[in-house]
Amino acid sequence: MQETVQHWIKHFPDTMVVLLVIAGSIVGGLLLKYLLALALRAYERRHASPLVASVRQHLAQPVAYFFPILLLSLSLPLVALETRLVEVLRRLVEIAFIGSFAWGLMRAVEVAEDLVLAHYKLSEGDNLQVRKLFTQLQFVKKLVVSVIFFVAVALVLMSFATVRRVGTGLLTSAGIASVIIGFAAQRSISNLLAGFQLAFTQPLRIDDVLVVEGEWGRVEEITFTNVVLALWDERRLVLPLNYFIEKPFQNWTRNSAQIMGTVLLQVDFTVPVEAIRTELRRIVEAHPLWDQRVCVLHVTDAKERTLELRALVSAADAGAVWELRCAVREQLVAFVQQHHPECLPKIRALVDGQEQLARTVADV
Repeated sequence: MQETVQHWIKHFPDTMVVLLVIAGSIVGGLLLKYLLALALRAYERRHASPLVASVRQHLAQPVAYFFPILLLSLSLPLVALETRLVEVLRRLVEIAFIGSFAWGLMRAVEVAEDLVLAHYKLSEGDNLQVRKLFTQLQFVKKLVVSVIFFVAVALVLMSFATVRRVGTGLLTSAGIASVIIGFAAQRSISNLLAGFQLAFTQPLRIDDVLVVEGEWGRVEEITFTNVVLALWDERRLVLPLNYFIEKPFQNWTRNSAQIMGTVLLQVDFTVPVEAIRTELRRIVEAHPLWDQRVCVLHVTDAKERTLELRALVSAADAGAVWELRCAVREQLVAFVQQHHPECLPKIRALVDGQEQLARTVADV
C-alpha cells in the first residue's frame, strides 16, 4: 500500500499535466465551437442563408465533441507518462476522434439534403423532375450514411492488432466466405440491387400515386428493403422492393400528375342526354378543381333496364379528381331528381293474360 502511494506521489506532476491537457482541450474545443457558432449566427442575421441555418441545426452537436477531441489528439504527444498509459489514452482518443468525425460526416449529408430540399419543392404543381431527384437523393443518402458508418466501425476495429491479425486470416478464406455469404444474403442482395434499379430507372418515385394490391396511396418512403405507401385512410402499406420489379402496379403520376376520372350514372331510357351534358358542363365550369382540359359525357352502355352515362372530367392530380368526381356525381343525381324524376331507373313488366284475369274477376 505504501509503495502504491509513493508511486502515485512520484508521478503526481505527470498526472496533473494529463488532467490539465484534457481540461484545456475540452475548454479550448468548446471555445472554438462557441466562436464558430457566434460567427454563423452573425452571418445568418445579415444574410438569410439556408446553408448556415442547416449547418447550425445539424452540425452543432458533432462539432461540440469533435473540436475538444481534435485538440486533445494534437496535444497528447506533449504528455510524459508511462508507455502503457499513453497507449491506452491514445487508443481512446483515436476511437473518439473517428466516431466524432464519422458523426459529423453523417450530419453533413443531412446538410446537403436540406440544401436540395430548400431549392426544390414537392408542393409545386408540376413536380415530376423534383420527385425524380428526391427518389434518387433519398436512396443515395441512405447508402452514403451506411458506408460512412461501416468504414468508421472498420477503422476502429482495425486499430487493434488482434483484429488486424484475424482479418488477415479471414482474407485467406475469402472465396469460401463469399460463397456462403452470397447464399445466406441472397434476398438482401436482391433487394439492394432492386433498390438501385428503382432509384435510377424510376418506375416509381417519392410522392407518386400508386394503386397496388387494390389500395390507393402515395409513395412515402423508399428504403434499402421496402417501399412504404401512405394510403388514403392514413394506413401504411409496406411492400418489398422486389415486388415493384416482379409484379405489375398502377402509377397514376408516372409522366404527369394530371389525371382524368369517370362518373357513371344509371338512368331510364327516356332521359334527355343533351340536358345532362349541358348540366355537366355547368357543374365543372363552376368547380375550382377542374383544370379545363376534359369534360365530356357519353352513353357507354344500354343495359336491360337502364342506360349508362359516363361523365369524363380532369383535374390537376389524383386527390383533386377524386373530389371533383364526387361533386359531379352528387350534383348530376340531384339534377335528375329535381328536373327529370321520371328518368330515374324503373322496372317495367308486362303481365300476360291480364285481360283474361279482368274478365274472370268481373264474372265473379
